[in-house]
Amino acid sequence: MPIKRIGGNLLFWKISAVFTLLLIILGVVYIGIASQVSRQYFNQINQQLYGDVASNLVGITKPLKNGLPDTTVTHDIMHSIMVINPSVEVYLLDTSGEIIDYVVPGKTVKAQRVNVDKVKKFIDEKGNGYITGDNPRTPGEESIFSAAPIYENGQLAGYAYAVLASEKERQILAMSSNNLFFSLGSRMFIATLIIAFIIGVITFFLITDSVRKIASVVSRFKSGDHHARIDGNIKGTLGLLTSSFNEMADTIVENIHKITETDRLRQELIANVSHDLRTPLSILQGYVETLVIKRGDLTAAEEDRYLKTIMDSSKKLSTLVEQLFQYSKLEANQIQPNKEAFLLDELASDMQVKYELLAREKDIDLQLVQPGHLPPVFADLALTERVLQNLLDNALKFTPPGGEIRLQLQQKSSGIEVVIADTGIGISNEDQVYIFDRHKQTADFTYTTKGMGLGLAIVKKILDLHNVNIHVQSTLGRGSVFWFELPVFSPLVT
Repeated sequence: MPIKRIGGNLLFWKISAVFTLLLIILGVVYIGIASQVSRQYFNQINQQLYGDVASNLVGITKPLKNGLPDTTVTHDIMHSIMVINPSVEVYLLDTSGEIIDYVVPGKTVKAQRVNVDKVKKFIDEKGNGYITGDNPRTPGEESIFSAAPIYENGQLAGYAYAVLASEKERQILAMSSNNLFFSLGSRMFIATLIIAFIIGVITFFLITDSVRKIASVVSRFKSGDHHARIDGNIKGTLGLLTSSFNEMADTIVENIHKITETDRLRQELIANVSHDLRTPLSILQGYVETLVIKRGDLTAAEEDRYLKTIMDSSKKLSTLVEQLFQYSKLEANQIQPNKEAFLLDELASDMQVKYELLAREKDIDLQLVQPGHLPPVFADLALTERVLQNLLDNALKFTPPGGEIRLQLQQKSSGIEVVIADTGIGISNEDQVYIFDRHKQTADFTYTTKGMGLGLAIVKKILDLHNVNIHVQSTLGRGSVFWFELPVFSPLVT
């Protein structure tokens, strides 16, 4: 719990620090903009107030005579204007903007020319607009000004140019700006801390509230409530976390269901296998006990019959154990097909020879139907032989005497089809769905009650390894047909 509080406080301070920094930046930008706007506003008002200085100078006196400045009069008037407004700097310009006379504090003029275009613009707008022009004392910086044309004999002889914001005024404004920055900055800093704290607390509460809800759902899911899901349409990072948890929870629940179902099926498999093993074991035990108890009282024919029964049960037990071992290896994916090209008709002929004697002993007619010159197939030879063996074993087991079994090969466009048909007891439509799934087999199945074992389940597993489907069609009392199709060997596809 203390760790969570430390993490929460850390998150709080991170959020607060980010918002504080953001608001400080905004405050500095605001102060800069406010200072610039206020300075411009001050200059605009100053220009409106003193914009007629140059025109008054021209109206009171004649600054130029024969194109030259009349210093005897104009300097006195210029000084008088500067006494009234010490920030004014007065210049006389010729028609090209060249400075021909001036009266300024300190008499330090660095520029010899003024941009006459802005002078003309000021005169054309009659001083109503906010216009800045050259300041001869500080080249490169512009200041507010006043300007008026000077005429001689009806001809334009020059301009009166008065800078309304002197260097001294800029120094005063700079000092005032520093004071303004300090005053606004300190107040903005305090306001920023307060606002950042409030926003940080609110944001922290909103984030932690969502996290708390998510943590509550996760805790419920951990405690066993697998239906717990995070509700709401949260967006952003928390929304991604929400959707990821819900998807993860669905996957976990699905996997739990699969594991539970698999465990149940394994238990059923163990029960079914135990049942299948118990039958031959019981027969073995019973007949062995009989031979031991009645030793010397049995005739030779009875002993032979008992020993034959024991032998048959032993073979069935051995076959069932071998099938169980094979099936477990297939289910654990420990067997991989070693595909090769081979002639399926030759394998079918060998299987007919192998089972012909067994079929004759049961009075069953085993037929092999195949066309000549079939192309080779591409599959695992040993596993394919096991498939045919299991299918023929089941056909012989469930076909009564006088019946018929047909092993048929026929070429299709996509491969060679293998068909094993019998005239046995058949399989009901309900049971046909489950005969290849050993987990789903029950004692109610007709095949299982007669000892089907794992034969068809092994067939299905082997053909699945070859990506081949097996099909069945059967009618109770009339027999069953199993068929599948193996691909033809192609040198280009291995």
